[in-house]
Amino acid sequence: MVPYKRIKRDLSFKGKIIDFYSDTILIDNDKKVTFDFVDHKGASAIIPVDKDDKILMVRQYRNAIDDYTLEIPAGCLDLGEDNLTCAIRECEEETGYKPNNVKHLIDVHTTVAFSNELIKVYYSNNLSKTSQNLDEDEYIDVEGHSIEELIEMIYQGKITDAKTIAGLLAYKQKCFYK
Repeated sequence: MVPYKRIKRDLSFKGKIIDFYSDTILIDNDKKVTFDFVDHKGASAIIPVDKDDKILMVRQYRNAIDDYTLEIPAGCLDLGEDNLTCAIRECEEETGYKPNNVKHLIDVHTTVAFSNELIKVYYSNNLSKTSQNLDEDEYIDVEGHSIEELIEMIYQGKITDAKTIAGLLAYKQKCFYK
């Protein structure tokens, strides 16, 4: 394998949840190239399954693609927060259900070409009803769907979010084909 070595990292922009860098990389001790790098603070997601075996999904507007998406509940880690706590908090805030007996499912690097974002995905089929507690800029509709409906939506191109696709496919494989 050709050796790559980072020799310089310059901060271009410091954001709220991500920082943008320009990395200078030495390839094969000969050629210098520049790569963009997005440093992400970490995130968690969860597949909440209600008593009727419906997966609670969130429909929300996403500015980056200028469209609404159907996703599993997820969000960024708060300062000093662990991934499990984040998944439970985000589920309750976004869906109005607190997950209990939460289990780890899968880890997903979302965009390895330019970011280190890692989302740890969990699941729970033990939910307690609470109430939504959305951020002031969040408007989220909660929908319940069967795993079969959601897998069909993936293959129809109606669900395109990477963490959601990976999480749902892993959940179906782990929880239905033991």
